[in-house]
Amino acid sequence: MTKREKVEYVIKSLEDLYPETPIPLDHKDPYTLLIAVLLSAQCTDERVNKITPLLFEKAKLSQEEIQAIIRPCGLSPMKSKGIYGLSRILINDYNGEVPADFKALEALPAVGHKTASVVMSQGFGFPAFPVDTHIHRLMFRWNLSNGK
Repeated sequence: MTKREKVEYVIKSLEDLYPETPIPLDHKDPYTLLIAVLLSAQCTDERVNKITPLLFEKAKLSQEEIQAIIRPCGLSPMKSKGIYGLSRILINDYNGEVPADFKALEALPAVGHKTASVVMSQGFGFPAFPVDTHIHRLMFRWNLSNGK
């Protein structure tokens, strides 16, 4: 089987098994999705879904207030710095809107390619494929990549 045939087989199998992919992170718009994805690093989706309502019910928070709310998600000093920084940029530079653009998203504090891919695909319907360690592992196992 060629690599192309393997890829087509994997895509068809995934589409058959998962015709609709639910979004495990509760959100109501691209901004709340962006924050939920950022919080999900090293944290379960279940815990993120418990924390985000507390975070989003407040209008204006300092970095310290954000950190206190998100502490149960882990890595709160860096995550709160990222949330605070990216929120200020969105307000000042994007009229409070999350840009539907990979480069603009990846330029925001604490937003990497994986987070941008999730927001672009789930928040804006743009075809994107978020790659994490699980995808890397599977691609190697299926002999579709060298694992690097």
